[in-house]
Amino acid sequence: MRSEPLLSVNNLTVDLLTAKSALRPVDGVSYSVRQGECLAIVGESGSGKTVMNFAPLGLMPTGVATALSGSVKFDGRELVGLSEPELRKFRGKSIGFIFQDPMSALNPVRRIGRQIAEMAELHLNMTHAAAEARALDLVKLVGISDPAARLRQYPHELSGGLRQRIVIAIALAGEPKLLIADEPTTALDVTVQAQILRLLKDLQQRLNMAMVLITHDMGVVAGAADNIVVMYAARAAELGPVDRVLVNPRHPYTKGLINAIPRREDPIGSEFRGLPGVPPTLGAPIKGCAFAPRCDLAVAACSANRPPLVPALDGRVLVACPVVNQGKAAA
Repeated sequence: MRSEPLLSVNNLTVDLLTAKSALRPVDGVSYSVRQGECLAIVGESGSGKTVMNFAPLGLMPTGVATALSGSVKFDGRELVGLSEPELRKFRGKSIGFIFQDPMSALNPVRRIGRQIAEMAELHLNMTHAAAEARALDLVKLVGISDPAARLRQYPHELSGGLRQRIVIAIALAGEPKLLIADEPTTALDVTVQAQILRLLKDLQQRLNMAMVLITHDMGVVAGAADNIVVMYAARAAELGPVDRVLVNPRHPYTKGLINAIPRREDPIGSEFRGLPGVPPTLGAPIKGCAFAPRCDLAVAACSANRPPLVPALDGRVLVACPVVNQGKAAA
């Protein structure tokens, strides 16, 4: 395994600009992913997870202006500041993407096989025949039965689970070093969710890819990721190895997310354990800890300044909580 991270994000800030105001959905976030590792980025909707990964690669919706600062290095190359033609060289080839909604990610009037094959033609300079053969191999790789018949079908003829597998095949067609999976199981039922997550983990290990798994569900993280970043209100609240963060969460927000996961021992009809309150509006300045209004452990120091990420436990876990960092919270 290479000594340097494949993806290194350092103090990344993203502003979304409108005619009247600016929003800051990402505020000074740092993390890294090595080849062969999977990093999970977890948090409620609006915490900045998707923007943090898509904005540096020029994947924001048309008409959304962005201003970036900080550093995003992929395979030693700085991405912040690159032009659209330069970013296009990375998208699809070196970095593959799995989007939330497979139906909107696929072209409804083109056959499945052609959509996969054209990615191989574009990024690997394959001939038409070679690309068609690769499309067949990829459909087999993602575990779809009767692959030759599936290649002749259109997206609307497939179930949600099969469409998501096709999107994964397209993401792999350019042989990427990094795979970014944005809520890849959101629109699927529980059984299919588990199948897709097992498939992604198996492919990541077999192909020795790095993977960033973006999700709002703590329940999907344990068996899929090596490390985790817990996002809240545009910043990282907790960062560290999955086994340490899930077994001994330090930040009150992380504890709340884990506590909200249903358990087998919960009696039927038991009350849902959700987090009280709602996340703050990112258009307004945030003074102090953004989670303080929802936190049972909040003290006066929480309202003074936004807490930085500092080492906790043995130094492998970083936590942004003044109470925890002062040693006043229970382990």
